[in-house]
Amino acid sequence: MGFLNKIFGNKEAASKAASFINPVKVELHSHLIHAVDDGVQSLDEATETLKLFEKMGYTKVITTPHIMSDYYKNGPENLLPKLAELKAHLIEKGINLEMEVAAEYMIDDAFEAKINNNEILSFGGSKKYVLLEMPFLEEARNFKSAIFELQINGFNPILAHPERYTYYHQQKNKYQEMVDKGILLQLNNLSLIGYYSPYVLKAAEGIIEKKLHSFVGSDAHNIKHASIINERVIQSNLYQKACSSVELLNNSL
Repeated sequence: MGFLNKIFGNKEAASKAASFINPVKVELHSHLIHAVDDGVQSLDEATETLKLFEKMGYTKVITTPHIMSDYYKNGPENLLPKLAELKAHLIEKGINLEMEVAAEYMIDDAFEAKINNNEILSFGGSKKYVLLEMPFLEEARNFKSAIFELQINGFNPILAHPERYTYYHQQKNKYQEMVDKGILLQLNNLSLIGYYSPYVLKAAEGIIEKKLHSFVGSDAHNIKHASIINERVIQSNLYQKACSSVELLNNSL
């Protein structure tokens, strides 16, 4: 009987996974503006990747190129014209996706000056969300002051892929502390299948278990990433748990 339960139980689980429809319609973290960072490098590459997002059921993509003071010196002056070019190309190719551009800001020494100079590309309308990242080796030394400056200026910070910062893996209360301070957490879809490492997967599992995440995002840099999300992530148990365990904010954007 145990053997039969195992067989039919596996079939039932597989059938349930196969019938899962992705509830997330708005993608908020990707690198799909051509030739501005380490993401797609051409309009055609961007188009093919976005075509796959449309196939996955997304209706809106807020793409977020890197902004780093010492490497990717992007800003509204070059990203908005690039977005217009991309949108025109998508219309020409018959891809019906709503597109916006914001940014993934590295919290570096120049970041707070961007806030004070009113240079921040936010999204979510009056919510004024700002997507942030930090170095992978250590927490940004101005992390606390940057969050403070954002919040007193009316912005709502979202920390991208907190599960990937290995220096937090042994600080069990760190994620809860950030949420308590008004920092929203965005999990990377690829983390949920162990794409980066088993340690990142475990950290993501912990965040989901404690219901600390508010967003999921692709962090897609190319069509390879989008293909893995389409073929493996959306039907994974952990992604489905991430979508069902909390009321995600993606679709409010």
